[in-house]
Amino acid sequence: MERSQKFKDFLSRSSKRVSNFFKGFSEGNAITKGSYFVMGLGQLLRGQLFKGSLYLVTQIGFFVFMLTSGIYNILGLRTLGTKMQERVWDEARGIFVVSKGDNSMLMLLFGVATIFIIIAFVIAYVMSVHGSIQNEKLIKLGKKPNNLKKDFELYLNDKYHVTVLTLPVILTFLFTIVPLVFMILIAFTNFDRNHQPPGNLFTWVGFENFTAVLWNDPLKSKTFIELLIWTLIWAVLATALNYIFGMVLALMINKKGIKIKKFWRTIFVITIAVPQFVSLLLMSQLLADLGTLNVFLREIGLIEKFLPFLSDPTWAKVTVIIVNLWVGVPYSMLITSGILMNIPTDLYESAKIDGANAWVQFWKITLPYMLFVTGPYLITQFIGNINNFNVIYLLTRGGPLSLEYFQAGKTDLLVTWLYKLTVNEQNYSFASTIGIFIFLISAFFSLIVFNKTASTQKEEDFQ
Repeated sequence: MERSQKFKDFLSRSSKRVSNFFKGFSEGNAITKGSYFVMGLGQLLRGQLFKGSLYLVTQIGFFVFMLTSGIYNILGLRTLGTKMQERVWDEARGIFVVSKGDNSMLMLLFGVATIFIIIAFVIAYVMSVHGSIQNEKLIKLGKKPNNLKKDFELYLNDKYHVTVLTLPVILTFLFTIVPLVFMILIAFTNFDRNHQPPGNLFTWVGFENFTAVLWNDPLKSKTFIELLIWTLIWAVLATALNYIFGMVLALMINKKGIKIKKFWRTIFVITIAVPQFVSLLLMSQLLADLGTLNVFLREIGLIEKFLPFLSDPTWAKVTVIIVNLWVGVPYSMLITSGILMNIPTDLYESAKIDGANAWVQFWKITLPYMLFVTGPYLITQFIGNINNFNVIYLLTRGGPLSLEYFQAGKTDLLVTWLYKLTVNEQNYSFASTIGIFIFLISAFFSLIVFNKTASTQKEEDFQ
């Protein structure tokens, strides 16, 4: 109900702002009406020279940009290029020369950038008009609009958050949002090794890649579904087992009567000090068919044939889960140890008085408290395991390889499959499609599941 009310309030405020924007043109004076056509006019004619000049320069710069290249960039988005680069015989020089053609990659990038520039201009335009409307209201009340000094003081005090966040927001749009939109749009093209600009052009193919993943292409569809199932199984087991074993280990070390607790914690922390990729590469060599472990077991007579730790699909999946315990349990142990030491002792004392044994205390006090505190951590770990590139790739390279899959192996996660599609196969459009599905899955668990955790729903119970 509270979220629904907030959404209604947001819609109400937005509707009111839109109404005030159009009302300003119908009810405003000549200067205010002029600001709808000339940005900054309402500021320039009312003493705000710096702000008005900034708005005016923005408008002039935008029009110049659109007339010189912006319109071309927008039109280029429709086709992504029509003229291919070609080798043409030059009679005068007696050699082949390369004629300049369109570059689909740059046309898409510049088109996306132009759209964001248009959005930024619209925002600046609305701010300019809104400022002019506010200035008119102040003058009617007998007040003067803020000069540069007062604006400077305002943005260092009451609106300091705007001053601090403006640059990070701009950088986020430039280096995160724009590239993200660009990569999403790649999924709607046929950009692959056969369509590499500038020598070759790529074009829009609509939802062709998405339909291929879901049902049109049996091989791709089977690969995606089976890798998705394995990715979710891996993420659940890796997260749950690491958490359970870490918590059990923490409970054992923190139990009363255990001596030299610092020593035991230090032993497990040492595994964290070793770079993860070193441990994983070492395990990869150790567990190979002709690796150290197999050779040792054969030499002492325990096995006759090499155990396929990494070469058999089932063995390989079990192996990566077990090895992940080696690198993940110490982190869970440290986190849960800190939480265990901060659980109020009076809860346990009250439970003992009521006759609760150790098992009941664990289920009624320890576990609920742990899950409450670590709920966001578990979701973070789950999402991290969905995108856990290192463990899978460094141990098995996604193998063993299979002809049943499209450019993937039996232990590949969606993220390692995406890597292979991009780096090995240069199938950028299809890789981008897989990336979108990974994002949707991660967003679902990050946003929806988080709101269902006790940390969110029962926040006040532990306060």
